[in-house]
Amino acid sequence: MTDMRAGDGKGARLMAQVKRRGGRGDRSPLGTWFWDIDRMLLLLTLFLIAIGLIAVAAASPASAVRYSGDKHKIAPLYYFWRQLMWVGVSLPVLFGVSMLPVTVARRFAVMGAALFTLLLALTPLIGVEVNGAKRWIGYGFAQFQPSEFLKPLFIVTIAWLLSLKAKDQELPTVLMTGGITAGIAFILMMQPDFGQTVIFCSVWMALLMIAGTPTKVLVGLAAMIPAGLAAAYLFYGTARQRIDAFLFPGIEGEGAADHFQVDAAHRTLTAGGWTGTGPGGGSVKFGLPEAHTDYIFSVIGEEFGLIACAVIAVIFLAIVVRVFVKLLDEQDEFKLLAASGLATQFGMQALVSMAVNTGMAPSKGMTLPFISYGGSSMIALSVGMGLLLAFTRRNPFLTRSPYVVRWSGE
Repeated sequence: MTDMRAGDGKGARLMAQVKRRGGRGDRSPLGTWFWDIDRMLLLLTLFLIAIGLIAVAAASPASAVRYSGDKHKIAPLYYFWRQLMWVGVSLPVLFGVSMLPVTVARRFAVMGAALFTLLLALTPLIGVEVNGAKRWIGYGFAQFQPSEFLKPLFIVTIAWLLSLKAKDQELPTVLMTGGITAGIAFILMMQPDFGQTVIFCSVWMALLMIAGTPTKVLVGLAAMIPAGLAAAYLFYGTARQRIDAFLFPGIEGEGAADHFQVDAAHRTLTAGGWTGTGPGGGSVKFGLPEAHTDYIFSVIGEEFGLIACAVIAVIFLAIVVRVFVKLLDEQDEFKLLAASGLATQFGMQALVSMAVNTGMAPSKGMTLPFISYGGSSMIALSVGMGLLLAFTRRNPFLTRSPYVVRWSGE
């Protein structure tokens, strides 16, 4: 009789463990991650990645034709299959980084920022030149763009430095972070990469505002923006060419190529009307340069319609809004700054890319997050989104009062 009772007790405990497994009572590492993470934010991200695969499949034939030659033919879906491979590499990165504890994620970002800043500094010296710019390091299949990986790591590092102000009011955090940002901006201008320079500087300014930097400091920095743009126009040839091409449509010379790209993107975007020509039905995309990367939003417009473009824009907006709403009651200064900075960078990159495709901004070579083709971009974005998911994780049991007991009636 005693053995039977012991067996029944073991069976009951086993059944209880099975019931808890996968439920809210599951305290395994995977179970804890699943219930603590922002599942809606993760779902929207996975939805964007799925849209990106469809978009790259639509743009791949046009890019394959453009980059094929007499002796070298590229298969119509070459870029799609490669993007599928990069997604397979990126998803484990995204999930793995999102599981990191906040302290580990911060250390990972700071050390990574130091490494990729060094690689960024070496890029003008040992980088591979593509279309007149040295933004890549490596050879063949192993090429990568250090600035793409640096963006999320830089944001977390700046957020950490700004959060130290709460512990020591005497720390010159504005000067510290401003010096780092200026150094990175200078290296980016050497490549040249004006678009990334704007992103880095804009996110730094946004973090200063969120951190509660005194108004007079922010006003002083804002007053420097027109002077900086004027200096870029006068002394930085790349910026001048792109601004001239955008403002003066009839310009000739190097800037004319940029204006041709913007015009081609606008024609492709509007060629499909509201509902599009259907998958594979687009023809204007074959005259579009970089259809699978910088101008993939225009390909989506031709084949899936302006309504599909509007839906994608709403998804990007929903991700950013979701993060900021979730941070309204965040008490941790570092997590607040890091998550808001990552969301700002993500939304700003999407906004700039869509603005270029619609002709509202000059060409900047900016990819559309999780949708444009690219291994460096996909993996770097997965690191950034993984960090964002890690910093927005919430354990509902931590905020529950230990003095409040909810009786189940059992």
